[in-house]
Amino acid sequence: MAQPLALIVDDEPDIRELLELTLSRMAINCVGAADIKAAKEQFKHQSFNLCLTDMRLPDGNGIELVEFIQTHYPSIPTAVITAHGNMESAVNALKAGAFDFVSKPVDLAILRGLIATALRLNGANRRDQSQMDSPILGQSSIMRDLRTQITKLARSQAPVYITGASGSGKELVAQQIHSQGPRADQPFIPVNCGAIPNDLMESEFFGHTKGSFTGAQNSKTGLFQAANGGTLFLDEVADLPLHMQVKLLRAIQERAIRPIGTHQEIPVDVRILSATHKDLSQLVTAGAFRQDLFYRINVIELQVPPLRQRATDIPTLTNFFLQQIAARNNEQVAHIDTEALADLTNYYFPGNVRELENILERAITLCDGKRIRRSDLQLSPKIPQVPEMINSEVNREPTTTSDSPTQLNPYLDNTEKQAIIRALERTQYNKTAAARLLGITFRALRYRLKKYNLS
Repeated sequence: MAQPLALIVDDEPDIRELLELTLSRMAINCVGAADIKAAKEQFKHQSFNLCLTDMRLPDGNGIELVEFIQTHYPSIPTAVITAHGNMESAVNALKAGAFDFVSKPVDLAILRGLIATALRLNGANRRDQSQMDSPILGQSSIMRDLRTQITKLARSQAPVYITGASGSGKELVAQQIHSQGPRADQPFIPVNCGAIPNDLMESEFFGHTKGSFTGAQNSKTGLFQAANGGTLFLDEVADLPLHMQVKLLRAIQERAIRPIGTHQEIPVDVRILSATHKDLSQLVTAGAFRQDLFYRINVIELQVPPLRQRATDIPTLTNFFLQQIAARNNEQVAHIDTEALADLTNYYFPGNVRELENILERAITLCDGKRIRRSDLQLSPKIPQVPEMINSEVNREPTTTSDSPTQLNPYLDNTEKQAIIRALERTQYNKTAAARLLGITFRALRYRLKKYNLS
């Protein structure tokens, strides 16, 4: 097998020589270039497996080279060397499509880990993706787009901030970003930040040594070390207390952690994915979440749609869950009546995909003869169903704001009004967020607030 070939772009000959020496010890051949123009010329004559470029070059910025490679050679992972402490440049490089970054002075151990990950990415690209069945189901356009985004994000090491309502599948999306990338054979460690007691949080994340505090009878490996080489998924990251946000930010920026009871930092190679159903930007404004940490974890934002925005996928998901539940219980697969399936398709699903699975599991328990009927679903009357006529009315822009004729009967008017009230309550009366939750435009929501006299 031919040795990998790397392009090293730096205007300082000593730096190029150091990098070439480091890579040669990893059995990687190197070609050097002193500026962007020379680097672009090299691409005309060589096929590279990776590129390592300085941020400041005589004829431009390293991000320009990243964008050029993304446009013309998107399969080549590119890492950027940034000035120490200049996280803004690093984040901008990641947003431009850089695979990863390393700060000056270059830590050779971190560099070797970065390069090894980049080369594994090339191996991941050679897998036959058509043979990999995605667990993220649905053929709606919004889900096809989501799967495409996941494939792109899997190639990067940039932190991804996953947003979406509770039960929409944020952890499943994070698992797919991990499993389709170069860290697939390394650990994927999910952690619910809201489930860890405050006084144990630092120990859980960073570990501790024996005797470092009362009750520490043994040394403990933290989550960062457990995820070393792989991915750490911070679910409900908005629930982190402020004192822990400071420590987490340092760990992410320095790529090192310090267990409780030690004075020596331990380098860690971890990709950070995070998620929450809360509006982090609002929490930043309110002072409940650090802006610098938000800036660091929100390099790329990925939104997971609520189930009601992809109602055409509900039959597919229903069949999948019915088969999964039957296999889990070693029973015959239940069937669902057409009327019952129509009710599910029109249901609001505040609990999203997780709620759909729970509804079906309950219906299988209640139904007779493995046939699920409308009455077996027991859809909650507290959260109204949304008939097609309401869906189409809600999503249509109003043509007037004063004398639009009322075509819905009082029952349906009340149903729509209650849905809006619950959406406002769930979003703490944030109208923009409520409109997003309802799947309508802000203007349409404002029109209905006036229509139902909801101030």
